[in-house]
Amino acid sequence: MVSTGAHGTWPSPIDAALAASHDGRPEYVGAVGEELWWTEPRPAESGRRALVRRRADGTTTELPAPWNARSRVIEYGGRPWAGTERAEGGPLIVFVHFDDQRLYAYEPDGGAAPRPLTPVSATGGGLRWADPRPQPERGAAGEIWCVLEEFTGEGPTELRRVIAAVPLDGSAADDRTAVRELSDGQHRFVTGPEVSPDGRRAAWIAWDHPRMPWDGTEVILAGIGEDGTFHDARPLVGGPEESVPQIRWDAAGRLLFASDRDGWWNLYRLDVDGGGEAAGLCAREEEFAGPLWKIGLTWFQPLDNGLIATVHGKGSTTLGVLDPETGRLADIAGPWTEWAETLAVRGSRVVGVAASPHRAYEIVELDTATGHTRVIGAPHEDAVDPAYYPRPVVRTFTGPGGREIHAQVYAPHHPERTGPDGELPPYVIWAHGGPTGHAALVLDLEIAYFTSRGIGVAEVNYGGSTGYGRAYRNRLREQWGVVDVEDCAAVARALADEGTADPARLAVRGGSAGGWTTAASLTGTDVYACGTIIYPILDLTGWGTDETHDFESQYLESLVGPLAEVPDRYRERSPITRTDRLATPFLLLQGEDDPICPPVQCERFLAAVEGRGVPHAYLTYPGEGHGFRRAETMISALESELSLYLQTFGIDSDDVPRLELRK
Repeated sequence: MVSTGAHGTWPSPIDAALAASHDGRPEYVGAVGEELWWTEPRPAESGRRALVRRRADGTTTELPAPWNARSRVIEYGGRPWAGTERAEGGPLIVFVHFDDQRLYAYEPDGGAAPRPLTPVSATGGGLRWADPRPQPERGAAGEIWCVLEEFTGEGPTELRRVIAAVPLDGSAADDRTAVRELSDGQHRFVTGPEVSPDGRRAAWIAWDHPRMPWDGTEVILAGIGEDGTFHDARPLVGGPEESVPQIRWDAAGRLLFASDRDGWWNLYRLDVDGGGEAAGLCAREEEFAGPLWKIGLTWFQPLDNGLIATVHGKGSTTLGVLDPETGRLADIAGPWTEWAETLAVRGSRVVGVAASPHRAYEIVELDTATGHTRVIGAPHEDAVDPAYYPRPVVRTFTGPGGREIHAQVYAPHHPERTGPDGELPPYVIWAHGGPTGHAALVLDLEIAYFTSRGIGVAEVNYGGSTGYGRAYRNRLREQWGVVDVEDCAAVARALADEGTADPARLAVRGGSAGGWTTAASLTGTDVYACGTIIYPILDLTGWGTDETHDFESQYLESLVGPLAEVPDRYRERSPITRTDRLATPFLLLQGEDDPICPPVQCERFLAAVEGRGVPHAYLTYPGEGHGFRRAETMISALESELSLYLQTFGIDSDDVPRLELRK
């Protein structure tokens, strides 16, 4: 029986602890012989990433704490592990341990603890590794080829990146000189090398400041000498206005790559010896790849029979199998609406990570011979009755100038409650991070935490988001703080104008770049009653000089404009210079160990707000970096956010501890 209750007061079985326990997703799935390996989040274990093994018989184990398989290359990390099958002794796994960023070798069937392969450096951020590629035939005992990020000084941008070869015998564990450098270091950023089937060539992706990888990258091709060195490296495809986020060789020695040269990330094939142009394999106004936020992401994989498994779509994504000779693309059947950027192939089987609005991310296997799919790892289990899950509606709104704005709207939903007649629900506008990113259409218990209590959520894929082609992505060029703010406000106003949301009870929230959009919205519009600002950028001038990490240190050159040419734009758009326009309550959440959006920005912002009588709270979390990973942190953050809304919207509920707001 359905009863009436004020929005925001509905009793919900989805508490903050439950939402926190289901945060994160499996990543970096890979095949080692007949086994599958991947990483999984462990929020209750200080947020470590467990390295999980699924044997051929279906049994699953993991490398236990304290081992934490996670790389810090470019701070966002990248593929942290690789494995190779051996004739004797079981598989050999190489992984990056987060705590010291060293590469370790692990023999899961040998009974010994992982042993270090790389040394520790006391300079700056030390030595870091990502995207390892086993080369068991190279060197006396085999090597692992990977990306090396080496700090040369104490500053966040004092570093270099090269492709390097690490011996598997442990001889480099205390000797940096035992690591061979394979690339010449001419490019600021590189990915791991893809070695051709005949072992004679290596190809990798490279780019330089001020470009980000979704702006323009180059594919570099080099020969591999008998001694395992690279020679005659040359650009092959790509350029300043062409983004190539992934490459692979097919069995015939042709290079497969994703490129947005025609406005969408589509798939191409190039005969590197033929001298001809790359051939498009399936021209569609869809994305067959995405932004390279981490090193070693995978959207497509060639199969042994010449077909290509590929994640693709516009907005939401699916998994398909492409025949490159005919261009025919056959999609799988199943409930999943979002496939993550990780695929593995073993024989005729494809394994990926997928989710839907009713299922969390899980490991899914497709048998291409039969078309059958099954869940083989991290299976979704309903933590509560799914009747409490929200039911998203994918919508397209109209923004300034008639431009399209994509969003997912999650109305308040409860199996036993409804709002009073005449009472419109409060809504929270969610601005995703990036900003070159995307809000996926998947089950998120943080969203359900609000909607099951009677508070609506709208995720906005504002101009600049990925998933809708390069032109949509480029809307944010030099317009950050304008287009994103306008698009979020347009969605909020549209929901209010159509009678979906209460115009007096609108909030905005976001983390990282979404934290910027939130703060810019609160200081630049009068749409919202309050906002939650999570590990944000607040001062463009500071962040554009020396207050962030190397990867994004020149991101603002495209998002805002060249600092040397438009310094006033940096000051005028920054929330820190517009605190005189801030009149609504806000909550500021920050990790104390964040190298990307450091606490100093929050501290300066709060100093500027001090004494202005604006109700606010500032919560910091030791041991947390950019993106909260620990269960206790996520519980505190979520409960504090709800308390802000309850107080601001005048909702009488004692569901969570009261957040103390100071003025």
